[in-house]
Amino acid sequence: MRKVVILHPIKCYYKLSTNMKHFKSILLGAGMAAILFSSCSNEPKLTASGLNPAAFDTVINEKPVALYTLKNANGMEVCITNFGGRIVSIMVPDKDNKPQDVVLGFDNIKQYADIENSPSDFGAAIGRYANRIKNGKINIDGKEIQLPQNNFGHCLHGGPTGWQYQVYEAQQPDEHTLQLTMKSPDGDNNFPGNVTAVVTYQLKDDNSIDIGYSATTDAKTVINMTNHSYFNLSGDANKNIEDHVLYVNSYVYTPTDDTYMTTGDTAWVKGTPMDFMEPIPVGKNVNNFDYKPIKNANGFDHNWCLASYSNGKGNDKQLAASLYCPSTGIRLEVYTNEPGIQVYSGNFLDGTLKGKKGIVYQKHAGICLETQKYPDSPNKKNWPSPYLEPGQKYYSHCIFKFGVVK
Repeated sequence: MRKVVILHPIKCYYKLSTNMKHFKSILLGAGMAAILFSSCSNEPKLTASGLNPAAFDTVINEKPVALYTLKNANGMEVCITNFGGRIVSIMVPDKDNKPQDVVLGFDNIKQYADIENSPSDFGAAIGRYANRIKNGKINIDGKEIQLPQNNFGHCLHGGPTGWQYQVYEAQQPDEHTLQLTMKSPDGDNNFPGNVTAVVTYQLKDDNSIDIGYSATTDAKTVINMTNHSYFNLSGDANKNIEDHVLYVNSYVYTPTDDTYMTTGDTAWVKGTPMDFMEPIPVGKNVNNFDYKPIKNANGFDHNWCLASYSNGKGNDKQLAASLYCPSTGIRLEVYTNEPGIQVYSGNFLDGTLKGKKGIVYQKHAGICLETQKYPDSPNKKNWPSPYLEPGQKYYSHCIFKFGVVK
């Protein structure tokens, strides 16, 4: 009597019998094994951050959308969707070498794309113009152009259908790199010029996310791109970021009025709650509404003029800002060639958006560090120019580098 081994998940062994009834039971067992194998193979393969890539597979405006995963030699993982060029998750090790997801976001494309019910800038590659343009007006060679006024009478983040709500063309040449291309037609949110912009995300083995932005145009226009990730280095978005320790390499900032628009002035930070030249917890002053600039912005939502930028050039090897979470020991360093950085403390998060892991995002659940030209630069002649002309190439560089303090 010989034995037949049928392989299936619980490794059962059947004895061959000349009895047909018994033989049928063997076939039935084999069939069940095949079903079990099939069932297992159909289970979704999740990312390290728990995302299901299938939840991002769709078509928007006749363009394919997907979730792309970058990895490095240290096991760090970054997930990005080409809808809005958004960073969806960043997994980095904490001081105990436990991976933590340190950005806010959604776990499906439906919420990102639902502008009406869940509007957000979570993780987005913002364009054409990050931050605000006063009254939505720019002047191109003597011609005034009216842009959308989608935020307190001003144009914010490229208008109501800025690039964060459009689909970038994606190419992933290797597991470390994602290249996203936006072909923005003349008149996109009334901005002039046919613009081709490229955002390149690279995850490097020093645990840095290197972001390069480039753009060209066939007519004079304005360009100002940034990344709008909301960081929470605790890895738990149920907790706010008020205990996070912030440093900003800046002696001056640009004050705003009660519509969040820069006044056009600059002010010294020394001796004020805006001074982060020595690292201090965000919560020390984020609710200090006795200080008018913080009251006007309902927290921090201001542009700091970086000391690393001088004589018309930025130094992306000099630290621009850093953020540190005492509970996890995770530290984020920011480097850029841009003149400014917008620190936004998540003041408009109000418990209406439910993000990854079903967590409801409350006020100050995340903090943004947006490298940029100063707000309303098109209308401020003495500030670094955001204008781009045919034959020129826009280039912006930002590095988010992660480490731990034990």
